[in-house]
Amino acid sequence: MELVPSLAPVAALLGTWRGDGAGEYPTIEDFTYTDEVVFTDVGKPFLHYVQRSWSPDGTPMHTETGYLRIPVVGTAEMILAQPMGQTELAEGTVVAEADRLVLELTARVSSSATAKQVDATTRRYELTGDRLVTSFAMAAVGVPMTHHLSSELRRV
Repeated sequence: MELVPSLAPVAALLGTWRGDGAGEYPTIEDFTYTDEVVFTDVGKPFLHYVQRSWSPDGTPMHTETGYLRIPVVGTAEMILAQPMGQTELAEGTVVAEADRLVLELTARVSSSATAKQVDATTRRYELTGDRLVTSFAMAAVGVPMTHHLSSELRRV
């Protein structure tokens, strides 16, 4: 299957990425986890995205799924759903250079009536070679935008 031309700037993300992560937030204890991110080409003008994480003992912690679009050169959109009751509509930029890719997004979040309140998020993905570094911040449960997660992943 040939990649849709608009996705060329993010083609290097295709595949499975796995590694270690660390989390913190003012309302919880710090923690570590194993992180996995998968970007898949589905033959349309978007990539399918799945993220999963596990505690050090292998217990599932989090998952989310969605789509990454590049509607205009230099811009990016991610539409995400999380089973705990949130959806994110993230918009931002993508900078693709010869040896580096940086994706930065800010999201509006909708929460179900029973979900914890999350107001906004920011995400950053930086790819250099076969190393993908991620960071995530959120404004939630009365706390302003604060760093929450970071991980360093390798292509598997």
